[in-house]
Amino acid sequence: MLREIIILIAALAGFAAAVAGYLAVFHGEAPLKETLSTAFAAVIGLYAGRYLERRLADGRA
Repeated sequence: MLREIIILIAALAGFAAAVAGYLAVFHGEAPLKETLSTAFAAVIGLYAGRYLERRLADGRA
């Protein structure tokens, strides 16, 4: 459980940093709302992919 929480925090921080960097470089500003919402969507996609990968590895999908 602790491992999953650490992965969640690290993934959210990593995606948020990448999105903020992209927005700052290419758009000149990095609004907090856009940065966090995009990072949150990326983390949801990450966990959906991990779930699907685990089901495929078990032969259940």
